[in-house]
Amino acid sequence: MSSSLIKDYGQRVGYNEEEMTKLEEGQHRLRHIRALSKASQTYTIQVEVVDSKHCNTGYRVGDKFILDVDGNLISKLSPKRLCVYLVSQMIIPVALINERLSEGLEPNNFHFMQYLRCPDVGVQCLGYGEVKARVTIVSRK
Repeated sequence: MSSSLIKDYGQRVGYNEEEMTKLEEGQHRLRHIRALSKASQTYTIQVEVVDSKHCNTGYRVGDKFILDVDGNLISKLSPKRLCVYLVSQMIIPVALINERLSEGLEPNNFHFMQYLRCPDVGVQCLGYGEVKARVTIVSRK
């Protein structure tokens, strides 16, 4: 891997020399940094609301959350109001996509968590509302 890529990454996140040395001990981390650096030029992660009933935050079908491949929400491309309950459910599918990208696998071919739900169970089950969203990786082109 290009040492400049590793150096740039370390500078961006604020690693000192000792931490940079530790980073290079884990080949899986170097592979991950290289793969995500390449993928970030091609892909974004999209979480699109496919069902919404009585959502207190106001999410509607078709609302989209856009994340970079590192899992950072791109605020100007996502709803202005973020519900911690729905956003917290993005952790596992984003990690699955990261793993697939890191290993050079088709990023949309993951088995679990292609859809996620807000943990609110809806008014029929003594909750308030319900939101379901689909997670995909999309081309930036």
